Amino acid sequence: MAQQEEFRKYLERSGVMDALTRILVKLYEESEKPTDALDYIRKTLGDIVEDSNTVEIDSLKKELKESKAQIAELKAKLSKYEQKEATTE
Repeated sequence: MAQQEEFRKYLERSGVMDALTRILVKLYEESEKPTDALDYIRKTLGDIVEDSNTVEIDSLKKELKESKAQIAELKAKLSKYEQKEATTE
């Protein structure tokens, strides 16, 4: 029983439960049900995975941009510090 609970928590943490729930809700809300529900689920799951990857890539790009800005700022501060040190010697 504990092993099942651990597995359920794993599925929740990894986003599997949320993805499957969204797919099933979307299927339920379809006015015209597809003839092949399993194919529908596969396709929709693929779309969700692609969307998730796009969001992750966008997040990483933003983080990289922020890191580059921080590096530039720190380099400027270091340069000012080195100039002050050079004039005091």
